[in-house]
Amino acid sequence: MKVYFHINLGGFSNCYLVVNEETSEAIIVDPGKITEEIISQIEENHLKLVAVLITHNHGSHVGGLKTLRKIYNPKIFAADWEVAGNDTTVINGDGKTRLAKMLVRYMTLPGHTSDSIVYGIENILFTGDVLSAGEIGSTNSSYSEYILRSNIEQKIYSQLDDVIIMPGHGPPSTLGAIKAFNNDLKSQSGDSQKPLL
Repeated sequence: MKVYFHINLGGFSNCYLVVNEETSEAIIVDPGKITEEIISQIEENHLKLVAVLITHNHGSHVGGLKTLRKIYNPKIFAADWEVAGNDTTVINGDGKTRLAKMLVRYMTLPGHTSDSIVYGIENILFTGDVLSAGEIGSTNSSYSEYILRSNIEQKIYSQLDDVIIMPGHGPPSTLGAIKAFNNDLKSQSGDSQKPLL
């Protein structure tokens, strides 16, 4: 598996092209903007785009979906039906599926938004705006922040420290580095008995 990074300068959001090199099939995570570079990468490498994974329904993460759907016919996975209407494969809860001959794990992590989902492929977690190298996602209430922190602690912090975090904004990191240096969650690292707020 190879992961190619693209940035949407309009919203400074990350888009990822995940490629199964054995089958030449690909998945796009959070197509905030579909650029000529992304299309060229797909076409020049003769890739078959089979799926789009949406971490949450914010414009800087789904803005390029309309363009993408005019060119390709991928399956679209999201927790919000409004992402692509009847063409959305709505997922909720935690589970797994096979896409591009790869095992894709998913887990809902509401808090930043009600439809936030984290996807895992091999040792990589695509976290959207739930978690980044320096902070957790923004929330609109103390209750939403409590839910987000609880979900991160239960569902992400239980992963191995060498898991790679590919966030919706900012640079990639590892879970171990986030546990050590993410100021928003640092006080909880290694001590699940501490209060979440």
